[in-house]
Order: sequence, then C-alpha cells, then structure tokens
Amino acid sequence: MGSFLSSPKSKEEMEASLNKAKEIVSSAPVIVFSKTYCGYCKRVKDLLEQLGAAYKVFELDTESNGDNIHSAIIEWTGLRTVPNVFIGGKHIGGCDTVLKKHREDQLVPLLHDSGAIVNNSAQL
Repeated sequence: MGSFLSSPKSKEEMEASLNKAKEIVSSAPVIVFSKTYCGYCKRVKDLLEQLGAAYKVFELDTESNGDNIHSAIIEWTGLRTVPNVFIGGKHIGGCDTVLKKHREDQLVPLLHDSGAIVNNSAQL
C-alpha cells in the first residue's frame, strides 16, 4: 500500500520540512497533499475539479522529500492520512471532512473566500 514513513533525522531537518510545507500551503488558495494511488485523494481532487476550484496538488509519493514533508504535516496537523487539505492557508482535514463540508454547503463559501472560486456558478 504505502511506503514506510520515515521521519526527518534531526530537529533542523524537521524544521526545514515544516517550513517547506508552510511555503507550499501559502502558494495557492487550495493545497491538497496527496498520494497518486489514493482513492480518497482522487475523490477530493475530482470534487474540486467539478466545483471549478483553483488548487495545487503536492503528490507526497512522487516528490524526493515527500516523506519528510508528510512527517512535518503530521506533526503540524495531527492528521496522518491523505489527502490533507488546506483552504486559504487553514487546515481543513481529509476526504471525509471535505465531503462533509460540501454536503453541509460549507465548502463552496470557503473556496470563494480563499479566491479559489471566483464565479458564482459553483454548486453540485
């Protein structure tokens, strides 16, 4: 299924990985930390596509420092699983949380507020 998640080796490496994760999160209105083989990640990415949201994906299993970034995100958010979604720089959670927010009509307003959706036609 997944690879063994190795932790950064030192405090400095963890700090550098956390800084990189925060840099990634601030680089777009919506960030999805994902793994290419994850069905839950695909569901979230498909939903964001359907809503017309601008988002960036960071595929943890294809990046050379993906394991270290993932370890830093776990420390930062407490969420071990993927996807791990940030909207407007704020941690939202994983697939279940994103889908729940969508069912409760809370996701589209978050996407609008972050600038990820700029028109009013996003519904679904």
